[in-house]
Amino acid sequence: MTDQTELPEHIALLWGARETARRGPKPALKVRDITEAAIAIADAEGLAAVSMAKVAAHLGNSTMALYRYVRSKRELLMLMGDAALEPPPEFPENTGWREGLETWAKAIIAAVAQHPWYHEIPVSAPPFGPHNLQWFDRGLATLGETDLTEPEKAGVVMGLLTFLRGEYQLRAQLAAGYREDPSAFGRQYHNALTQILDPREFPALTKLVAAGVFDEDSLWDEDGIDTDFDFSLQLYLDGVAAYVEKRASPQ
Repeated sequence: MTDQTELPEHIALLWGARETARRGPKPALKVRDITEAAIAIADAEGLAAVSMAKVAAHLGNSTMALYRYVRSKRELLMLMGDAALEPPPEFPENTGWREGLETWAKAIIAAVAQHPWYHEIPVSAPPFGPHNLQWFDRGLATLGETDLTEPEKAGVVMGLLTFLRGEYQLRAQLAAGYREDPSAFGRQYHNALTQILDPREFPALTKLVAAGVFDEDSLWDEDGIDTDFDFSLQLYLDGVAAYVEKRASPQ
């Protein structure tokens, strides 16, 4: 029997199925207008600059008028988090699961890069917004021709999403740190480690430093970010490939 339970209000809001309060004059705004205004403010000034009052001023409305559509800043952030992640592009057809999942992962990084504040949006529940669910669906679809069970497909995709979130969060935070203090990413880091590390307490790290891994004019290389990311991504996909092969082998 189909569950006829009403949608929770926050999910109904994301899907445009929540009615606007009827008190007061005829509604003149749309939830989309409010969300787009909030994203524009965050893009220009950062997420911390977003407030209901500022969004209202941006739209030429009173703050109280906005509460007829969006009841709290928490709801506003939820709307921003889904809308900023634009729908996924069309992926090439007739590709293997690995190429498909790699394309999917890189497309997410590219989408999030348009909004450096995106990683600051709180994640407090599974995905339920239309855009987030579209991305989840596309990720699952890449594994459609494998012998993985549905829970296993979900595990692969959710594991990769965890990796991707760490990737774009670290990128955004390091980029901000470099803009604030480029010297922190210079050779002083290498020099400091050579002085403070005791090889008896930090044997592996001392070996790494001695190999000159951090002995660079600058550890922040904008052009090298994707190379480092691809290396880590391929390691993850290698693990998935081994598991897919195992599941496909006769028991």
